[in-house]
Amino acid sequence: MLVLAAALGLAIGLVVGSVGGGGAILALPVVVYVLGEPVGPAATTSLIVVAIAAAVGVGSLAVRGQICWRLAASFAGPAALGALLGTAAATAVGARLLVLLFVPVMLIASFGTWQRAGWRPGAAERDCPRPPIGHLLFAGFAVGLLTGFFGVGGGFMIVPVLTLWFGAGFRRAVATSLVIITFTGVVALASHLVAGSGIDVGVTAALAVPTALGAFIGARLSARLPAAALGRAFAGVVCALALFVLLDVLLLGGPPGA
Repeated sequence: MLVLAAALGLAIGLVVGSVGGGGAILALPVVVYVLGEPVGPAATTSLIVVAIAAAVGVGSLAVRGQICWRLAASFAGPAALGALLGTAAATAVGARLLVLLFVPVMLIASFGTWQRAGWRPGAAERDCPRPPIGHLLFAGFAVGLLTGFFGVGGGFMIVPVLTLWFGAGFRRAVATSLVIITFTGVVALASHLVAGSGIDVGVTAALAVPTALGAFIGARLSARLPAAALGRAFAGVVCALALFVLLDVLLLGGPPGA
């Protein structure tokens, strides 16, 4: 089982490093359905795994000067607040409903990823945008709520927001997203632990190490990979996974611990 966890962790890391997020969209169902963890501990595990992967990606991309640090700092503050409130809200929701609510989030992620996969390549070289502070506060807070509530990194929303709404180039959006994921993931993780969420150390470690390796490789390869094909393949996988989770909850009794 731990060998399988390691292989899946490597795949999740490749996704995080190459497309700037989305790893937790895969990590949470993998930990629940493949590794058999209850929903609560699985959300905490996915936060740890994706935050580590994002931090590794940041280290790899920072040296290329692709990160919009001002944008990341402005976004991360309200996102951290949202993460705290999202975690508090999650404690009042049953595991079955939490998983069911995760389905539309996955479908939105799939659609957003598909849309940004076609973003014109020339946009990658643009300067960092300077969006209105109100837009930053709203977007950051919304992403933070999702991060805390579902135990996801939020990158599947951050990159589309940075590109389609704020006008950032795709490569800059990917790099900046990893900074925001790292910060909000740590805040959400701390709030999950304070709220009493358990964690399987063995499963988490087995996922975290290969995920970090995958993120490093993904960040290195991101400039060489066909972004459109990669993004659309990821969108297809997330969509299929969302439909599976929906059928499982409605017809098959739901995941372990739900």
